[in-house]
Amino acid sequence: MTRPLRVDFHTHIISEDYPDLAEKYNDDRFPKLEKTCSCGAEIKIQGKTFRKITDQAWDPEKRIEDMDKEGVDIQVLSPIPVTFTYWSDSQAGLELAKSQNDFIASVVKKYPDRFIGMGTVPLQDIKQAIAEMERAVHVLGLKGIQIGSNVNGLNLDDESLYPFFKAAAEMNVPLFVHPWATLGKERLQRFNTMYTVGMPSETALAAGSIIMSGMLDKLPNLRICFAHGGGSLPYILPRMDKGWEVWPHTRNTENPPSFYAKILYYDSLVYDPDNLKFMIEKFGAKQIIAGSDYPFLLREIPAGKVIDLHEDISKEEARLMLGQNALDFLGLNELVKT
Repeated sequence: MTRPLRVDFHTHIISEDYPDLAEKYNDDRFPKLEKTCSCGAEIKIQGKTFRKITDQAWDPEKRIEDMDKEGVDIQVLSPIPVTFTYWSDSQAGLELAKSQNDFIASVVKKYPDRFIGMGTVPLQDIKQAIAEMERAVHVLGLKGIQIGSNVNGLNLDDESLYPFFKAAAEMNVPLFVHPWATLGKERLQRFNTMYTVGMPSETALAAGSIIMSGMLDKLPNLRICFAHGGGSLPYILPRMDKGWEVWPHTRNTENPPSFYAKILYYDSLVYDPDNLKFMIEKFGAKQIIAGSDYPFLLREIPAGKVIDLHEDISKEEARLMLGQNALDFLGLNELVKT
């Protein structure tokens, strides 16, 4: 029997020709890509280095080389979250979203057997976001949309955002929620705790907001996956259930939070097989999707390593998490290999 298909659901990509909106709009809050050599660059914001990256971040052939080395059959491409720029003017946000979506679609078109694309939308303008989601999916052929964990400080359950989620459900477009603009960022300046503590907390807040809002009762077909194993969500669910029980005046749902948590999806980027085991117990193996955070420093190598290291799961559970679940989530069952 051949090995199971391995899909890396959580990867990020940026165009080598990323548009310089900082100069165009005279606003240095826009991320700016500055090449440092043929194989490296820096993403800068307000003149300061936000992140150093290599050509892995933009060169599909370099990515394929790494995929072949690590046994990854397919990568799902999505933008780097700092480029969401929901704070910007809606027209500038739309321009940036279109540029990124066009780029991702071009990579998928050139290498259709190795890449699947997810796009981005300007959530600061819901009408434009829905229109760009429709273009990204129906014109460009992207298979989902990545969104941030909040929109200018608004949690994802804010009523102003509901039409977007309703449109995604009606259009059958899956959503990938990635943390960004983390809560309490003024307290996360040391030790890179924005990444290690802030992002898991931010993700749990985003997931909790959706779970407790009643959105999943209203939109039962909505498919949402949360990055980084749902952050701290799996571990605080009993507390959320207890709150639902003792404060009935806060309830917007027919069932406790843990019921809805089993409807959502999560990537497997938790590093520790014991954490993965806990997630499987909480959510079930069918809700977990292998993802690495390629090409950044915190990535797992290879994608799905934590699944490989888990000694107490069946071959079928491993097959699901390593590839099948990603394809199910994205509506691409035709890509299944035996």
